[in-house]
Amino acid sequence: MSRSLRRGALAATAVVFSIASLAACGAGQDAQTLQIKPDNAAAAKGDIEVQNALVITQGQKGEKGPAVVSATVFNNGTKAQTLDGITLPGGKGKVALKPAEGSGKVTVPALGYVVIGGKGNASAVIEDGAATVRDGEVQKVLFQLSSTGGIELEAFVVPATGAFAPFGPTAAPAAPVAPSGTPSGTPSGSPSAGATGAAAGATPSGSASGSATPSGSPSHNAGH
Repeated sequence: MSRSLRRGALAATAVVFSIASLAACGAGQDAQTLQIKPDNAAAAKGDIEVQNALVITQGQKGEKGPAVVSATVFNNGTKAQTLDGITLPGGKGKVALKPAEGSGKVTVPALGYVVIGGKGNASAVIEDGAATVRDGEVQKVLFQLSSTGGIELEAFVVPATGAFAPFGPTAAPAAPVAPSGTPSGTPSGSPSAGATGAAAGATPSGSASGSATPSGSPSHNAGH
């Protein structure tokens, strides 16, 4: 796919996503609203349907860090299924799939759905996203269900900006700040010549040996 086509696809995706969101807010949660299907990747097999699939990268161009897969998985059957894994065909990157709460597999309830991506939802993190996917491209994604099996589709790769920001990955952890190599202050020179609190007639047994020295060096731990 040429660069111009990739840019056009990306722009179209963002526009359609925004329009669909606004339409849903204005119409309310009625049957017609729930049938709106944005022009993002979707595929169905058996009782399972995957809609609004996207691969979302870091918000800034060239920023390193993980990417995520975002999608909604519907189960139109009368038995619950588990989402056993999400992979990128061709051995590209490892996708860590986690439920919204606890551990184990993600469950897609009977006659229900599960949202992947966004706060409080299940997550699918592409650990080395910056090296695996690129904005504007189309990435194959395989959803593996316990009974239905594999459902493969092609998802747009978009940055976590605008409407996509709430569903994007968290930023890569910042590098720790190195502590300063020297203490912020030094002892203040030699002791005074005469001790004002000395007993009358007492004579010091020895002379001071120069500058006072702290009894211990300061800690360099960052304390993070």
